[in-house]
Amino acid sequence: MKLSRRSLLATTTATLAATAATAVPAHAAPGRAPAAGRRLRTGFEQLAADGYALLEGRRVGVVTNPTGITRDVRHIVDVMHADDRVDLTAVFGPEHGFRGTAQAGGSEGRHDDPATGLPVYDTYLKSGRPLADVFTASGVDTVVFDIQDVGARFYTYIWTLYDCMEAARLAGKRFVVLDRPNPMTGRAALGPVLHPEFATFVGRQPISQAHGMTVAELARLFNAEFLADPVRLETVRMSGWRRSDFYDASGLPWVPPSPNMPTPETALVYAGTCLFEGTNLSEGRGTTRPFELLGAEGIDGRWAAEANGLGLAGVRFREAYFAPTFSKFQGKTVGGVQLHVHDRDAFDPVRTGVGLLVTAKRAWSGFAWRPDNWIDKLTGSTRVRTMIDAGADTDEVVADWRDELAAFRRTRQEYLLYR
Repeated sequence: MKLSRRSLLATTTATLAATAATAVPAHAAPGRAPAAGRRLRTGFEQLAADGYALLEGRRVGVVTNPTGITRDVRHIVDVMHADDRVDLTAVFGPEHGFRGTAQAGGSEGRHDDPATGLPVYDTYLKSGRPLADVFTASGVDTVVFDIQDVGARFYTYIWTLYDCMEAARLAGKRFVVLDRPNPMTGRAALGPVLHPEFATFVGRQPISQAHGMTVAELARLFNAEFLADPVRLETVRMSGWRRSDFYDASGLPWVPPSPNMPTPETALVYAGTCLFEGTNLSEGRGTTRPFELLGAEGIDGRWAAEANGLGLAGVRFREAYFAPTFSKFQGKTVGGVQLHVHDRDAFDPVRTGVGLLVTAKRAWSGFAWRPDNWIDKLTGSTRVRTMIDAGADTDEVVADWRDELAAFRRTRQEYLLYR
């Protein structure tokens, strides 16, 4: 019997998948272990286990990046390309690119993937009719989305999801979302809700700063609440995931969704400390602990003392000094703090981020907002900035968004898929 390369690869894929299904992950991360008798299966794993029935007879294009992997760390594009049951005809790359070769604010452009020969189209900064034209030019009739999110409104992949849903609707394409865990858990929505006049690529629609949803849940919400007309949407949910699960409970390998998101611990703090992108302080880019290290020239131990004095739940702050290799203060030694989360269940990243802004302004006379008021785009309105400038404390700033957050939580509830 003569086998084609694709048939041989498909056979290998099936064998490896069966082996992986019974294997114990060798990389077991410290922290919460997977619950006994409960094994998480991603949306892709569920799709493959069903023999790709959802994609039968379809010309398929996949929106993905390096996080679109199987449990045994093969990329889903490579897996599906090798499987004769899937007519995979195109790949669509977001910010940082399909294979992840670009830094923040970059993409890989239009090219043919060397590994598979598939055409790769660039979606970054495209939306509406121009992105719909990309889908049309690709010749696909079904667009599949599989990217690991980190749970924060200003992380751009969820707006790639939104833009691709809108473009698929305009182009008359079917849209399928393969679900993955929210590494921050899905317990609660936190923080201010975006005001529509501040909509940008770091926040297209009025959701909270930490949304507490998976990408499939967000897709359901986007489709019903925000798209002018719904796209033909199908979601493939996970099995074995609970809203209280942190990423290490999944047993899945972690692939950095972007160059400055190296670990699940980074994702845990990011929804709060990314606010420092809106200031003249370093948010830790150019270090091995981005978003966990924060600082600037001229800051000393007073900031850590002020921050610890807030008594924020689940976190302590260490006086820290570091020299970023790129981005703000490149090559200079700066002082600041390192976050150490000691109780993940109690930790509130958004309250913590606000508390750090309040205390940085008190402890360091050089504190300033970015001149373009980028902080307003990140928080979704002028309120956080103007309240801190007026001398409000952490509790006062957090209380200001209470009503809008409660309203979003009520809306969000209708679209949740998991307990």
